[in-house]
Amino acid sequence: MTGTSRLRVNPALLGCVALAMAPMSSAGAQEELRIGFVAPTTGIFAQVGKDMVDGFQMYLDEVKSDFGGAKVKFIVEDEQGKPDTAVTKAKKLVLQDKVHMLVGGLLASSGYALAPVSTAEKVTYVVSIPAADDLTQRDLPKYPYLVRTSWSSSQPSHPFGQWACDQGYKKIVTIGADYAFGYEVVGGFQRAFEACGGQVVQKIWPPLGSKDFGPYLPTIKRDADAIFSLMVGPMSLQFPKQLRASGNRKPVIGGGTSYDEFVLPAMGDEVIGHVSALQYSAALDTPKNAAFVKAYRSKYGKVPSYYSESNYTTAQMINQVIRNNKGKFPGNEEFVKQLAALKLDTIRGPVSIDEMRNPVQNIYIKKVERKKMFGYDKDELWNTVIKTYPNVNQFGQFKKAEFLATPVYGRDYPPCKFCN
Repeated sequence: MTGTSRLRVNPALLGCVALAMAPMSSAGAQEELRIGFVAPTTGIFAQVGKDMVDGFQMYLDEVKSDFGGAKVKFIVEDEQGKPDTAVTKAKKLVLQDKVHMLVGGLLASSGYALAPVSTAEKVTYVVSIPAADDLTQRDLPKYPYLVRTSWSSSQPSHPFGQWACDQGYKKIVTIGADYAFGYEVVGGFQRAFEACGGQVVQKIWPPLGSKDFGPYLPTIKRDADAIFSLMVGPMSLQFPKQLRASGNRKPVIGGGTSYDEFVLPAMGDEVIGHVSALQYSAALDTPKNAAFVKAYRSKYGKVPSYYSESNYTTAQMINQVIRNNKGKFPGNEEFVKQLAALKLDTIRGPVSIDEMRNPVQNIYIKKVERKKMFGYDKDELWNTVIKTYPNVNQFGQFKKAEFLATPVYGRDYPPCKFCN
């Protein structure tokens, strides 16, 4: 048909056609929310990465990938537990996949690497695992699009240090993975333990990924009352076995990743009685957690770890914000503002976000016990909650201004003034 055709179309008919086609137009199409998820799906941290992905995916499955009317496109990239790889994959997600937000990363060092990408590319970064303290402390002004849904490394350590004093421990040796997360977990414990009269008398730093602790175990000071460990990944499995084989009879306490459920089922009697601190335990005896554990175990064949719960809860929080905006992404700054204003009753308990965008939440002191839970017939290892510190913020018992005036916890801070 040429442009000179005299064919006339009834305007009313055109209106009917337009109405009929309206659902197919962009105005009527379902919104798509693109979430870029960075996790190690290969390498030594692959099992942890699987727990991360499974936790988020389980929530997506429960809501049929519908966040308030938006269809979620969940794009997972393998960061291999390496900060430089995490940066490469994050840039791919932003520049090629045009994601609305980045979620995940594993190591504290990955968090420190991903945060600048968020700022440079002007994309939201929801920190669901990396616990690097300064992301929501001294460095926060550099990261306007960052909000954390998990925890800061030293957050559980502050009440745990007080708990150790309350048990009558006077002298403790620490042994922790030699990288940022290890420094911050150990540093927070040391600061709190020494604030209530205790003494850290030795600090040992095996390299991240160590499998042989033989060179370190004989050096542990004999006059210590207890040992505080901070292990991650496969280190968590190897250290207590080798410690037990060395003949150790001292009480062992540690950071939550040392005994998290990602590794606990593979452990044996060598860890019974060991105590740790974290914001989640699969043995948390509440109806909400019991239902979560049963559903997760039915779906994936294992007990959920903190990595699972944290990402499940992160998905829940993102969904709440998108629902509040009727299925639309409100923009980076507004999304961060709204997520930081949430107060939710989650699997781990009540969670709110402080003014520096880090969760305020319960910290649980947990003891490894062999028992039956949630109707399962078999005796298994569980992290039984023996004490709850409610509504703990990232500064713990310390004043915010004084805390931020000191350096971030590091290999040599706090200094080991009782070491000799």
